Amino acid sequence: MPDILIIDDEDHIRKLYTDFLTREGYSVESVADESEALKILSEKEFDLVILDIELEGESGLEVLKRLKSDHPELPVILNTAYAVYKSDFHTWMADAYLLKSSDLNSMKAKVREMVGV
Repeated sequence: MPDILIIDDEDHIRKLYTDFLTREGYSVESVADESEALKILSEKEFDLVILDIELEGESGLEVLKRLKSDHPELPVILNTAYAVYKSDFHTWMADAYLLKSSDLNSMKAKVREMVGV
């Protein structure tokens, strides 16, 4: 069962994604910020990270840079409500880019593609 880490500062988004992906058969953990993410990544290996770009008090793009530096093989899906970031070359470090939506089918498909399930 693939392990997924969700990094998002919004409680309701973390709960929504955790519940949804758990029902899809994944093992899911979620954190609100970079420090929590780095701590859990030092303790456990994950197969995929779903990362919000707009984190409270910090940039998800900076978190992405750190993740790719420390864990270059770890796939990362950027997940944001803002389409404008797609043209930012910093997002190109991510393995995928998804816009937040109430329809989670695109997330389900992208997660399956990324973890090979």
